Amino acid sequence: MSEVRFYHLQRQSLEQALPKILEKVLERGWRAVVLAGSPERVDALNQHLWTYDPASFLPHGSARDGFAPDQPVWLTAEDENPNDATVLVQVDGVSSDRLASFDLVCDLFDGNDPDAVAAARGRWRRCKDGGHALTYWQQSERGGWEKKA
Repeated sequence: MSEVRFYHLQRQSLEQALPKILEKVLERGWRAVVLAGSPERVDALNQHLWTYDPASFLPHGSARDGFAPDQPVWLTAEDENPNDATVLVQVDGVSSDRLASFDLVCDLFDGNDPDAVAAARGRWRRCKDGGHALTYWQQSERGGWEKKA
């Protein structure tokens, strides 16, 4: 079974937190798939990852870019793994049916949205029932991550 980490965003937006998580993935030599809620969201995240930090480079791509096997980070709205990633990052409340095929799953949700929190609790229960190893991370006052469960 997979390790599933739930990230409760409170102090930062997804657009602020996602690049930092993906940087950590790449630092470890891993590959990632980012599963988003729609093709439009994929396009927005794709553009954001090119421009979020002028001093940084985060190699990534999507179906619009092509060359999936060559992309260390693949952005998609489809439940797929075309770059042979070991890490899945779920955003926008989406959930893959293929969690067990990844070593690590990161589920990022907006802690300031009661509907998003309720939906994340449902995904937590399904992951727990599925036998995955779960951890829950919450942003601290200083913006860092604290393991809560």
